[in-house]
Amino acid sequence: MNQQNNHKDTLFAQPYEALGAFQFDESVVSVFPDMIQRSVPGYQTILAGIGELTTQLVKPNTRIYDLGCSLGAVTLTIRRKLETTPCQIIAVDNSAAMIERAKTYLAAFHSDVKVDFQIDDIANIEIQNASLVVLNFTLQFIAPEQREALIQKIYDGLNPGGALILSEKIHLDDPITQSAIEHLHLQFKRANGYSELEISQKRASLENVLISDTPEQNIDRLKKVGFKHNAIWLQAYNFASFLAIK
Repeated sequence: MNQQNNHKDTLFAQPYEALGAFQFDESVVSVFPDMIQRSVPGYQTILAGIGELTTQLVKPNTRIYDLGCSLGAVTLTIRRKLETTPCQIIAVDNSAAMIERAKTYLAAFHSDVKVDFQIDDIANIEIQNASLVVLNFTLQFIAPEQREALIQKIYDGLNPGGALILSEKIHLDDPITQSAIEHLHLQFKRANGYSELEISQKRASLENVLISDTPEQNIDRLKKVGFKHNAIWLQAYNFASFLAIK
């Protein structure tokens, strides 16, 4: 992801008297690759896994949806694996700054695979003839009461054998194990150079913006909308990626 003119994330390095809610504006876009690498354990492994699952699950003449595409890392990974497979990728984000940067990023790599970038709320997107849909750390920013309807729409738009890859920050119901896993994540961020001020201010900024579910809540939701085949295929501390196949 170095091709994205990666800048170091120092958004929360200075104390703020009035800290606003986290949002994906231009200031976040400019440091996003560094932010996600230093904040999300296992991120590169998830990208690699999405690539391998693409080769296994995507069928010719179908659509792939990257919902909440941010700077296009997932879209690029998928496009590279498609090679000559005739498919269309629809990459959606409600941040115009993200979409513009993603277009520039992907333009640096030649491919004959069409990518349709759309600036929109993913709740407005029609899912049709899909063999793969990816929600990579996106559902956690959707209001909890709207999540089931979105997953239902995705399920309905998938072809038989099609798959949803859902990556999310999670929490555990048991306070003892939750405390232990939170400690691991804090140490991960400290080891990656974040100060205590940065960690605490980012946590405050994300409060009531990123609302996580438990693994069980995610699996139960997938089952409820119709997915009979679903599992966690990767977990790193309090981040997990689920695979659901129709």
